[in-house]
Amino acid sequence: MTRFLRAGFLLAGVLSYHPALAGDFQDDLRARRARVTQQLGPQTMLILWSAPVRVYSLDVDYEYRQDSNLYYLTGIDQEDTILVLMPGNLTHKEILFIRPKDPVREHWQGKVLSKDEATDRSGIATVYLQNEFEPFVEAMFSRNPRRFSRDASALEYEAFFKALERGEGQLALVSLPKPGLAEALGPNLEFANRLKERFFGFTLRDATKTLAELRQIKTPYEQKILERSVEISNEAHLAGMRACRPGAYEYEVEAAIEYVYKAKGALGWGYPSIVASGPNATVLHYTKSTRKMEHGDLLLVDAAASYQYLTGDITRTYPVDGTFTPIQKEIYQIVFRAQQEARRVAVAGKKTSDVHAKTVDVIKEGLLKLGLITDASGDQYRTWYTHGAVHFIGMDVHDVGDSEKPLAPGMAFVIEPGIYVREGALENLPKTPENTAFIEKVRPAYEKYRNIGIRIEDSFLLTEGGLKCLSETVPRTIEAIETFMQSPH
Repeated sequence: MTRFLRAGFLLAGVLSYHPALAGDFQDDLRARRARVTQQLGPQTMLILWSAPVRVYSLDVDYEYRQDSNLYYLTGIDQEDTILVLMPGNLTHKEILFIRPKDPVREHWQGKVLSKDEATDRSGIATVYLQNEFEPFVEAMFSRNPRRFSRDASALEYEAFFKALERGEGQLALVSLPKPGLAEALGPNLEFANRLKERFFGFTLRDATKTLAELRQIKTPYEQKILERSVEISNEAHLAGMRACRPGAYEYEVEAAIEYVYKAKGALGWGYPSIVASGPNATVLHYTKSTRKMEHGDLLLVDAAASYQYLTGDITRTYPVDGTFTPIQKEIYQIVFRAQQEARRVAVAGKKTSDVHAKTVDVIKEGLLKLGLITDASGDQYRTWYTHGAVHFIGMDVHDVGDSEKPLAPGMAFVIEPGIYVREGALENLPKTPENTAFIEKVRPAYEKYRNIGIRIEDSFLLTEGGLKCLSETVPRTIEAIETFMQSPH
């Protein structure tokens, strides 16, 4: 994510906020926080920090992107923000800390939310300034709230204080390193260790799984926003298909796609666009976009917008000159059938591994018929099918979620089988007698299909009524793609 840069800080929250959605969004944020606090319990304090600003070079920063968990619970996407949840408090269960307003800094970097604006955005009534965070935490863990405010009452925080007295208090953080990785503490654990040096009565709790499980099931509001996000991505893919022609450059297609994102109100891309023609289509995460497209090429485009911090994921592969060649069709039909069969498996109660396994079965059968493998019972197919077919989508394109959990309504995910007959794939296999025999037998097919890379990927939402494809409007069959590419735009 390194290609869209702005000098100084970009306060995306100020730019992306849509007042018309404020009421529904605030209600959804409150419900999300309520579910988190219910799982944490009265003995716990959860702390979430905003994402840091990342320096691109010298005094130029990357465009700011908020931490997904913090945005999920607050809707605030400006830096220097901290959320504290204390479920056991009598009234102030949700506390927000924001950066103080500074007219000089705002002149250079843009508007900063006031306390009232932060409340309006998040629905959190208790808002302090960032420089009050450390005194607040010290007051809580010393069980002396008047160290923070003379008007504070110990009764407000009694549940947490009593838990500390019993040695049962919990400090909940996210992304804690696994045991044994002390050499890479991370800022969260460093903060916790500093508290442990001064205070006692509490243990650490990793809240990563708690938040991931909640984010895995999209709320009705999130489903609505995700559908709009994918609608924008659908339009963008169609614009990219219109810009595709022999003699054009990959970056022209990329520009056409990403123009639509901004024109339709999205924040930008949800991940760096992959626009890969010819042999570049066999590179899974190709992002250069510098090649000139030629007659006979396939173009693989993997791109999606981030709208209100939700992103889908779509890939299409189509002929630059509008017509698939016979050998391109042979590969495409296998990948297409793999996705079609996998869609039938993606029902409530199944696992993502079941969906992926179906794509493997279909692709093995197809590769065997083409002569690209000699044995469909083993792992030879991995030479040409090199990734999983399913991942969750949401606030991150590879969103959090437990892949061992059965599929359920509210889950959003992709199905993306692919075949990549890439240059050097055979030469780079381990030198074994088995591989030598394999290479000799499949080399004619390899030479026939060499440099063909095809992936078909769609975004899906599992609903009470079944599986809903959000990206169905982007041509996917050979016939639909050729009709669209050959039609006057």
